[in-house]
Amino acid sequence: MAHPRRPDVRAADLRGLKYFPLVDSLLERLHTIGTARDKAHNRELFFDQYVSLLLLYFFSPVLTSLRGLQQAAGLQKVQELLGAGRPSFGALSEAAAVFDPAPLRDLVQELAQRAVPLETGAAAKALRELTAVDGTILPALPKMLWALWKDPGHRAGKLHLHFDVLKGVPCDATLTAANGPEADELIASLAPGRLYVLDRGYACFRLLEAILDLGSSFVVRVKDSTSYGLARERPLTDTARAAGVVRDLELCRLGILYGQETLRRPLRLVVVRRTKPDGGGEELWLVTDRLDLDAELVALAYRYRWTVELFFRWFKCILDCRHLLAQSANGVAIQCYVALIASLLVTLWTGRKPNKRTWEMLQFYLMGWASLEELERHLGKPPAAKKA
Repeated sequence: MAHPRRPDVRAADLRGLKYFPLVDSLLERLHTIGTARDKAHNRELFFDQYVSLLLLYFFSPVLTSLRGLQQAAGLQKVQELLGAGRPSFGALSEAAAVFDPAPLRDLVQELAQRAVPLETGAAAKALRELTAVDGTILPALPKMLWALWKDPGHRAGKLHLHFDVLKGVPCDATLTAANGPEADELIASLAPGRLYVLDRGYACFRLLEAILDLGSSFVVRVKDSTSYGLARERPLTDTARAAGVVRDLELCRLGILYGQETLRRPLRLVVVRRTKPDGGGEELWLVTDRLDLDAELVALAYRYRWTVELFFRWFKCILDCRHLLAQSANGVAIQCYVALIASLLVTLWTGRKPNKRTWEMLQFYLMGWASLEELERHLGKPPAAKKA
């Protein structure tokens, strides 16, 4: 049985588009990227216009494919906003391979710097620059040869994400094949002045050494069979015990005494007991170089690591980045960066972490179905004063 034909995209479906003026100044720097190869000067689609179209795709629920995006680009209002005519489907497909995604990564970092912390208080002050790092798999088509995974029959990309926990925003990201080494990717993208919170997959002595050498810190979960050298045991406060801390140890080394894979720095091992969903218990071994933090704050920093997992759910399910619009590594990276930019714009505009209800309300407003007053009422903001 043939699938029913999707309805055409109408101008009425896209009549809001009010966010375009907000991002024009951000995107204009992209205009000349990828034009060096255009010797005939007949390019019909520029990088800033392509990114604007992808933003339109994310903010408009009526657009679900590259064909639909091309159709929307043929509407007069969209053409006026983009300053371009309707691109051919070939131009849209080619753009994914021609344009360099690196400037979009820079834009993600810039927008993240503009965001302000959503969490305040003594704990937030002590854990400033807390950055959760993890990766997520993006299933790919078998023909996407760059996306190696388990075997030639399985293809996938991996998004390596840095998430600023207290701001609630992504602050950096890179894309590799799914079998790309996570520790090596993080070493290549480390930033100074951060407090990285990492799961067991990142418990690599070479990585931890690189973090410290760069002037950053870490809270990392290690296996409970990890060897260490004990310097002294710290007494526990009532607050630490209430947070599940059962031991707080100062270490002179992490690793075996005479091993090459040994970190010989002043460190701490904070052991936290937590209850599992099945009613059982387990111990978390958390290693950090932050000797100044209270033990309960080390435990809290690791609990905050879950925020990056919640963002991945948002990224895949709400922004629908499981559906890839391109097959090249460049194209997938561009789509991922534009999705991160869309998420950052929501946080910068609303002053809160994005969620499904707020995302839907923004879509209603940007498409002209909801008024500004209705959006502000949803956000809990006082209505703007009307001009006399």
